Amino acid sequence: MWEKEVVLPANQAPVTLKEQLLLWHVPRRLRGRLRQQRRVLLNGHYQPTSTNLQPGDVITMHFEQADFAPESAYVPDDRVVLPVLFETADFLVINKPKGMKSHPNSPGEDGTVMNFVEAYLQPQGQHAYMVHRLDGETTGAMLVGKKPYVVPILNELLREKEIKRTYLAWVTGALTSNAGTIDLPIGEDPVHDRLRQVNGPNARLALTHWQKIHQVYQNTLVRIELETGRTHQIRVHFAAIGHPLIGDALYNPQATPDIGLMLHAASIRVPMPFEGTVRSISAPLPRSFPRNLT
Repeated sequence: MWEKEVVLPANQAPVTLKEQLLLWHVPRRLRGRLRQQRRVLLNGHYQPTSTNLQPGDVITMHFEQADFAPESAYVPDDRVVLPVLFETADFLVINKPKGMKSHPNSPGEDGTVMNFVEAYLQPQGQHAYMVHRLDGETTGAMLVGKKPYVVPILNELLREKEIKRTYLAWVTGALTSNAGTIDLPIGEDPVHDRLRQVNGPNARLALTHWQKIHQVYQNTLVRIELETGRTHQIRVHFAAIGHPLIGDALYNPQATPDIGLMLHAASIRVPMPFEGTVRSISAPLPRSFPRNLT
């Protein structure tokens, strides 16, 4: 069982308990279980969710394993200690290095971000829960849950675009505009399962906003924000407009293997679950990502 206790702030809005749970993005199914089984308490006692809240009230939620899908049993692997950029009781943000998978693809597999975070959390009696992933060659800020109840909340914040992720990328060629939006649907590649393509089968809306930072010879450094989160979205979009990412072995035919993909998740802006505040967490550039290309 997991317990989450929240003391409402002095500027607490005049809402009901039900409305507050909605504001916290607690999923409908989970809200129903908490209410029906009287596992949400107000000042230590069960109250109808129509009860009006006051500043200083204490809301306590009790979550059970049955509330969630079966846990992903990541094998703890302590061979690598990942840099932790930010951590709360519910989640953390790590700085993912280049060449590391986000998660295992088969039972018993180790050597991924989730395995290393699982080992890091073991002394706390916590487990690692997947929230989102980064491609193996992409570096930077990556969210990982520490409690199962925070995962659907963070997923909802991602779907509603309230979590903002900013990337830096070196692309080939000289971009003539200072900023722009790439609006091209991304679908499957009918030949290669691993790849994606513009207007491929089962294509879905994909929007990528970019801003030019500077240009060095025939390469351009861009800052990118995603409005959608399709697989390989940044890589597919810039390849589609004739400016593939430098070092992209999948979508850049001119890529040389010794350089590696020039894509870094530079920052992530997260509305803090149960708090009503927002934090922006930055990931320092790795040595493999140059500030200038000569």
